[in-house]
Formats: sequence, C-alpha cells, structure tokens
Amino acid sequence: MNTLEKITKNLDTFSKSERKVAEVIIASPQTAIHSSIAALAKLADVSEPTVNRFCRRLDTKGFPDFKLHLAQSLANGTPYVNRHVDEDDGPEAYTSKIFESSMACLEAAKNSLDPHAVNRAVDILTQAKKISFFGLGASASVAQDALNKFFRFNVPVSSFNDVVMMRMSCIVSTEDDVIVLISHTGRTKAMVDIANLARQNDSTVIGITKKESPLAAECSLVLSMDVPEDTDVYMPMASRIAQMSLIDVLATGFTLRRGEKFRENLRKVKQSLKDSRIEK
Repeated sequence: MNTLEKITKNLDTFSKSERKVAEVIIASPQTAIHSSIAALAKLADVSEPTVNRFCRRLDTKGFPDFKLHLAQSLANGTPYVNRHVDEDDGPEAYTSKIFESSMACLEAAKNSLDPHAVNRAVDILTQAKKISFFGLGASASVAQDALNKFFRFNVPVSSFNDVVMMRMSCIVSTEDDVIVLISHTGRTKAMVDIANLARQNDSTVIGITKKESPLAAECSLVLSMDVPEDTDVYMPMASRIAQMSLIDVLATGFTLRRGEKFRENLRKVKQSLKDSRIEK
C-alpha cells in the first residue's frame, strides 16, 4: 500500500488535528510535496509538531522523508483517494471526480490482482468443454460482456442472470465444465448457493469476487481485486469496469494460449463481419 492510499485508509484513526493534515494532503498531494512544513501546517491550521507527528504515524522519519514517500506514491500511478461526490457538486466537479475515481480504481485493481491466479484461470478455461458466466444485478452486464468475448472461441459458452437458469445449468454440469461467478461483494446468498451447487456436480468454479468473502470460500479459484468505491451518491461503476477489464485479460490469455492457428480462426470471424458494417 502506497503512502497516499495508507492515509486514505487510516483516515478515521487519526486524531482531530492529524486528520486536518491528512485531508489537506488528500485534497492536493502535489501541493503537499512542494510545501514546507510551515506552509503545510498553515494550510491545515495545525502546529508544525502536529505535522511531524502525523508523518511519523505513517512510518516515515519526518517531513522530508514523508514528502519523498508521497512523491513515490504519485510516480507509481494514479493512487485512489476519496473523491466523494457531494450534493452541491456541479457537472464539471462530479464528472471529474467520477472519471478520476474510475482511473484510480483500475490502477488499484491491477496492482492487487494475482498474476499466478490469472494464469491458473486461463489454464482452466482453455481446458473446459463448456464455460458459463453468471452474474446478478450490476454484475449481470459483466457476465453478458464475457459471453460476447468468449462466444467467438470454439468452445460452448453461456451467460445467465436468472437464478433458476443458473441452478438448472449447474445441475446438468459436469467435471469438464467451468462456471465463472461474478460478484463484487461476494455476499449475495443466491450466488453462494449456486457456487456450492456447481461444486456438488464436480464443476470447476472460478469466482471474480472479493477474497475471504462467503462466495470466495465456495469457489475452486478466486480472482480478487481491491476496488474502493464511493457509493453514497452515484451508482458504482468502477467495480464493473475492473471486472470487464479482467474479462478482457482472461479472453486475451485464452487467445494467446491457444496458439497461432486459433488466432487465425478469430481473424476469419472478424473478416466475416466486414460486410455487416458501413464503410467509412
């Protein structure tokens, strides 16, 4: 976890004066990097010893060392900070906040994803006789996107957003089938039950969900990503963007694993669609 993410995550643990320092830094990390300790203390309306105490709370040696760690946080990508949408935000403000949060969440999701788990998932998918993608609510659109991606491959694939259809699909599944369950929270009871039913029928279950969630406990393999979201005012989108990006990763891995001959078939599929489009 980088310094800016650590500040954001531990915001509620700071004292009242330390929190003032944290909020000033979160609001404008670049300003903090280029400020003196006196200038930052004035911006936060606290004393200089409070700023030093805050820096040591973050396991740095003092203000200069803290600024170095903060600069490294920014250099290593777009860190997530709380860009909460407020009731009085105008179009420019909430547009900026939503786009910035989505980009930062994608960076956090990428950094938290285990490449070994991705590689194992690609192994499982390329060996499957049939692949099914299940999602409810917001995750249903991700399951449908997965169907659109994997439908081009020479393996039977389906997608369901109805619990009854999911249950029937699990009951007729076999040990050669792979079922991918998509749930951001991993706490939807119906999805946990579906995972359990699929495994009872010897199917391999891949969960795109939070680690250590009830759903994760029922899966054969879990692909988890840390995706912080502000859900107070607007409907969450960053988790779906991260999930769809992960579907792209799996589809790309599937394509590369199958080799050049398989990719030639995909080119033929794409070529066959040319006549359905109006040329520029």
